[in-house]
Amino acid sequence: MPRLARLDTPGLIHHVIIRGIERRKIFRDNKDREDMLDRLSDLLPATKTACYAWAFLSNHAHFLFRSGEAGLPTLMRRLLTGYVVTFNRRYRRHGQLFQNRYKSIICQEDIYLRELVRYIHLNPLRAKLVPNLTGLNRYKYCGHSVLMGRRTWAWQDDKYVLSCFGESTLEGRQTYYAYIKEGIAQGRRPALVGGGLIRSLGGWAEVKKLRLKGQDRMKGDERILIDPEPTVIVREIYPYGAKVRTKLWVKRVDYWDVLYDYNEKILEAFKKAGVEFPESNIAYTVSENDSSTS
Repeated sequence: MPRLARLDTPGLIHHVIIRGIERRKIFRDNKDREDMLDRLSDLLPATKTACYAWAFLSNHAHFLFRSGEAGLPTLMRRLLTGYVVTFNRRYRRHGQLFQNRYKSIICQEDIYLRELVRYIHLNPLRAKLVPNLTGLNRYKYCGHSVLMGRRTWAWQDDKYVLSCFGESTLEGRQTYYAYIKEGIAQGRRPALVGGGLIRSLGGWAEVKKLRLKGQDRMKGDERILIDPEPTVIVREIYPYGAKVRTKLWVKRVDYWDVLYDYNEKILEAFKKAGVEFPESNIAYTVSENDSSTS
C-alpha cells in the first residue's frame, strides 16, 4: 500500500510522534535527551518552527509544532537524521532507530490546541517517569515545566500557549495548571491521535448511516484531527417559478466543507498533497420551516 503524502503548509499545527523501532529505547540516558534538546535549539529557530508542547519518554517522544517556512518534513529530516547518526556512533550500532516514518497529525487549532498540550505534557506522568504532578512540574524533559515557569527554552513558545488559558501570564498559568489536574483522571486519550474524516462525521454511527445511503467509500484519515460535529448556518437562494426565494438552512456539513469554510491552511495542505475535494456533500439539511431530514 503506498504511503499517504505528508500534509503541510506554513502555519499548520502538527502533533508529531516519533517511536523507536520494535518499541526500543530512543533515549538511553539524559545525555541522549540533551542531544535532542540541543538539536531542537538549533533547528526550530532555523526553520522558523514554533513549539507549543513536547515530552520525551524512553521509547518515543511527542511534539506540538506550528510548521514554519521550511516545512515540517525539512525540520524532521534534519532533526532525526542527525540524532540517529550521533546515537549510532555513541552506542556502536547500525541501522534504523525509529519505527517507520514519524507520525504527524494536523490539528484544528481552536478545538484541539489546549487538549493536545495537556495530552502531551501528561505523558511522563502516565508513563510513571514521575510519581505525581509535583514531580512533573520539575521534570526537565517535558514542556510542562516551562509553562509552570520552572525553566525556559528559547524555542518553546510558552507565551502563546499561556495566552490560550488567560489574559495574563499568571492567570494563564493558574488556569493551565487546573486544566492539567483535571486531565489526570482521563487516562490515555486514543481519540487525540488522528482519524479525522471518520471523527469529523461524528464517529462510526454516522458512517453506518451514510453507508445505508450508498456513501460507503469514506475512510478515516489519521493525518487529521478536526471538530467531530461541525455545523454552519448558510443562506440558500434558489429560483421558485418567476420569483427567487431565500431560506435559512442549518447544514451538518462533511469534512471538506468545514475545511473550505473554516480552515484554509488545512485545505491548502491537502491541495499541495494532490487531494481532490468535492464541492459539497451534505449529510442532511433542515430548513427553518421544515424539520424533516433529507
